[in-house]
Amino acid sequence: MSAQIETNIKVEFNSRDRISVLFRLILVAPIAIYSSSFSISDATNGWPTAFLVLPALFALVFREVYPTYVLSFNKALLGLSNRIVAFVLLLQDGYPSIESDPRVEITFPEIEGGKKLNRYLPLVKWILALPLYLVGAVYAVYALALTIFAWISILTSGEYPEWCSKGVVGTISYWNRVAGYAFLLVTDEYPDFNI
Repeated sequence: MSAQIETNIKVEFNSRDRISVLFRLILVAPIAIYSSSFSISDATNGWPTAFLVLPALFALVFREVYPTYVLSFNKALLGLSNRIVAFVLLLQDGYPSIESDPRVEITFPEIEGGKKLNRYLPLVKWILALPLYLVGAVYAVYALALTIFAWISILTSGEYPEWCSKGVVGTISYWNRVAGYAFLLVTDEYPDFNI
């Protein structure tokens, strides 16, 4: 098993719903509001409270353990985020479920309660990940361009081009690996730069 977060998204290529694709950004509003309710910012300091980063960081540094409830919450929230992204980026027509969905699977590495993780590396991972953020920004622009092309293709032919899916799914997978390393702190293995 890999020491990185693995992403598996089943892409729908044929017989796409053109009406749904045309109004995708409007249709995603309810689930986006639901998802954003997990990341309400504290008015006093503006820190988002979506992924439980600080509890994992403190538990790893001071207790050398990754709390199971933090891991479960982060897995569920990352899964929800990926289902929404797959819908918005036109990879699927089915409305994103608030429960787990076999069409979008996120697999976390086995961390044995934090015993496999370096207890002090989480203090600097976000700095070490700076090159990953820059490359990820380029990949995000690439995925957006592919999605625009796929949007036009679906509206005209009802088909999602398979070659577009490789870049879009690869970009999502890349950002999941970066998040697993720098924010979710579930791996000490530096993510590769490939999509």
